[in-house]
Amino acid sequence: MTEQHEQHAHRFERGTDGPKVVLVGVDGSDSSLRAAAYAGGLARRQHALLAVVYVQPVLAAGAALGAPVAETTDEIAEDLVAYIREATERVRGIFEIRWEFHTFRGDPFNGLVKAADELKADAVVVGAPEQAGHRIIGSVAIRLVKAGRWPVTVVP
Repeated sequence: MTEQHEQHAHRFERGTDGPKVVLVGVDGSDSSLRAAAYAGGLARRQHALLAVVYVQPVLAAGAALGAPVAETTDEIAEDLVAYIREATERVRGIFEIRWEFHTFRGDPFNGLVKAADELKADAVVVGAPEQAGHRIIGSVAIRLVKAGRWPVTVVP
């Protein structure tokens, strides 16, 4: 090995190779809020944009039965934005983080895939499933990992 090559081989690089957009899926569950906190820390350390995504379910059956589905999911989205703003205000001056809130419609997997594509996400963070059925049938997290299009972090 040449002397010049040895110098470059041992030099530590502090770069900006990390993600520029960290996408986190939230639905109000405890695991999704833990995922949001983890993604927020990742975005802060990487100086990346945190894209917080809520996927509003399209429940045709609920609408057919007269349930106010759209109003309910809009309220969830509004509550999530308020919660995130409140959390951001608590750490203002200590931690600075750039974030955006986006709402997509559809089933959670396809909504997150669409969001990641449209927002050009470099990393996706989701909470682990909290329902036993998801562990048997397969969760959104597992489907995102199997899609193999982004690094996916699943937060317990």
